[in-house]
Amino acid sequence: MAGDVLLRVSGLVAGYAAPVAGPLSFALNRGEILGLAGPNGAGKSTLLKALWGGVRVFEGKVEKAPGLQISHQAQGFDDLRGVPLTGQELLALTGATPDGLPSWLAERLDRRLDRLSGGQLQFLRLWACLTAPADLILLDEPTNNLDRAGVAYLIDWLGHAHADQGIVIVSHDHGLIDEVCTRVVEVGA
Repeated sequence: MAGDVLLRVSGLVAGYAAPVAGPLSFALNRGEILGLAGPNGAGKSTLLKALWGGVRVFEGKVEKAPGLQISHQAQGFDDLRGVPLTGQELLALTGATPDGLPSWLAERLDRRLDRLSGGQLQFLRLWACLTAPADLILLDEPTNNLDRAGVAYLIDWLGHAHADQGIVIVSHDHGLIDEVCTRVVEVGA
């Protein structure tokens, strides 16, 4: 693959037992933030999962730059009741850094994950994904469960140049897509 191309998607049709999304084609370069937009049920999340190998590819291909490291934030998350893991430990497990976390979350890193609010846990999961050592970051509905402060912080963070990474975002939050994406690809249109 040429120079700064991290990902090249050609005619991608993906799904589970049967195809549910596609075809989709695009290339993603370092420094780009690509938004996948479209109506509910168009298969945006399924196509995002296909980029890291989480669903079956029926047609087309996903070409990744050699040695590409991927960080993926899924839309839902497991019930963490009873899991004795702190925010600091989650960041350490993912190789992420607490540097730059907003104070409203940085001061809670010593708490167990099951003691955080839904919005705090969502932002921590996002942060673990965003700051993990990765070339490609995949975000599926990253503003779910975030309050205005969390969304504003995320938009500000994404708005700064991340020239060494590429980011793909699936979101119904048009404000987020309009504010941070350098390009938008319509799915199911």
